Amino acid sequence: MKISYHGHSIVKVETNGKTLLFDPFINGNELTDLEVKNEKPNVIILTHGHNDHVGDTIEIAKQSNALVIAPFELANYLEWQGVKTHPMSIGGAFEFDFGKVKLTQAFHGSSYTTEDQQMIYTGMPAGVLLMVEGKTIYHAGDTALFGDMKLIGERHPIDLAFLPIGDNFTMGPEDAAYAAQLLQAKVVVPIHYDTFPPIKQDPDAFVKLINGGEGKVMHAGDFLQL
Repeated sequence: MKISYHGHSIVKVETNGKTLLFDPFINGNELTDLEVKNEKPNVIILTHGHNDHVGDTIEIAKQSNALVIAPFELANYLEWQGVKTHPMSIGGAFEFDFGKVKLTQAFHGSSYTTEDQQMIYTGMPAGVLLMVEGKTIYHAGDTALFGDMKLIGERHPIDLAFLPIGDNFTMGPEDAAYAAQLLQAKVVVPIHYDTFPPIKQDPDAFVKLINGGEGKVMHAGDFLQL
């Protein structure tokens, strides 16, 4: 299984002959190495409705006929835009042909802002547990630190966790390091930083804060095998 990082919160997982793309914010993201026209995922997984996470989902899904997995209200909105979706809710899991997806809680907001400045409510934000090839990957989405991360780690031993460290809108480095301790993930990768001025951070300094497990900084285009 190949897992790659592409700036902000974009993660790509290639497994069981499928390509899964998390939170594909490409246009407007100066830190990504991806181009919308080149992306042909089988599945897009969204953590919540903010524009810097939904990103280019509609265009990519239409050009690749991808299935979009998202929280219920966000999935409904995207379906109205002509996208094929699978709605889920927090705590729910579903076995797909590529593996199992389960949504966890995340403490954040979730809305999509249209070009005419209408704000669409898109339900509760979520984290995502992806269970494939006998491994568990946790994409925390945008979230604050919360105590039930310990429960998530106990119930689902995590091989690889992607945690936001940007502060201001999400956890900062110190809280994210404590989250890593609660989750007891084997490998922790920082995401959601440096894209905008309020979330500038030093990922190498974050990695040094991690107590237990391995911290790994990934830049756009970097990948690892799991």
